[in-house]
Amino acid sequence: QVHLVESGGGLVQAGGSLRLSCAASRRTSRTYGMGWFRQAPGKEREVVAAISRSGGSTDYADSVKGRVTIARDHAKNTVNLQRNSLTPEATPVYYCAATTEGWGTVRYAYWGQGTQVTVSS
Repeated sequence: QVHLVESGGGLVQAGGSLRLSCAASRRTSRTYGMGWFRQAPGKEREVVAAISRSGGSTDYADSVKGRVTIARDHAKNTVNLQRNSLTPEATPVYYCAATTEGWGTVRYAYWGQGTQVTVSS
């Protein structure tokens, strides 16, 4: 089992950038596929980005392509999400998740508690 803790959320102005980080309680580098998800109030949780165990493959939701980058820091055992050009939409909570079933559109068994991102207009 692995415990995940997200950080880096907060208040940012529209058009600004934010870097979210996900730290794990055990080694996830090269053993777990990772993903970032978001859930706005009243909406279903949706995937934002996913990354393979090695970090060599990534995938992004169409709605954020060009404005987001997911990357692994193997030395720090973290998975980071860089969000650029943020828009003042519903304030989502971002979640980090881990899977042993490959990566991408698979079942994620381990989830963090989430970090709130608020974009002001």
